[in-house]
Amino acid sequence: MTDDAPIRVALVDDQALFRAGIRMLVDSQPDQRIVGEAGNGREALDMVRTARPDIVLMDIRMPVMDGIEATAEILKATDPPRVVMLTTFDLDEAAARAIRGGASGFLLKDADPEFLLAAIRGVHHGSSVIAASATRELFAQFSEQNKPVPASFELLTEREREIFDLAARGLNNSEIAAREFLSEATVKTHISRILTKLGLRDRVQLVVFAYDHGLVA
Repeated sequence: MTDDAPIRVALVDDQALFRAGIRMLVDSQPDQRIVGEAGNGREALDMVRTARPDIVLMDIRMPVMDGIEATAEILKATDPPRVVMLTTFDLDEAAARAIRGGASGFLLKDADPEFLLAAIRGVHHGSSVIAASATRELFAQFSEQNKPVPASFELLTEREREIFDLAARGLNNSEIAAREFLSEATVKTHISRILTKLGLRDRVQLVVFAYDHGLVA
């Protein structure tokens, strides 16, 4: 996809009225368009293979196959789309399981329309954690602590560990830069190196890693 091409979004939800509202919202944007819809997780698997979206908005609770199982199947592909879970309440253990399984975050179904659109753009560009404070609170509630810390964590430099801690607490690049007296470009480079060393895909997975291994200060 070229930089000028719209972000390809797929929507999976068992409520047709909800899908219609999201479709109108997304299609109203010049840089986004709905390329596929499904009413349950099983239908989503075929739709994603055919439509090849960049982002999938995935409801958690659906008949036939739920969003957690569907997300796990979708992410097995060689070059999968990013999946964002849709949930009705913020402290949702099912959302935590889906994110731990590889989803790129979660959105509340009653989120402000502009927030939803901005979240799609952020996830597509790989630079944002959806609702960092909510993600942090979610994993503080449903973390799987006491897992042994992988040896790969020892590969981080002292500076990288400082930035890891701040990112795990939900600070964005500009906030970390101001706190550490660094440029945003330098912070971005550090984050990229941290993710590579730890074998993590994005900052959402960094938050999960930190909480599951008891590394949040």
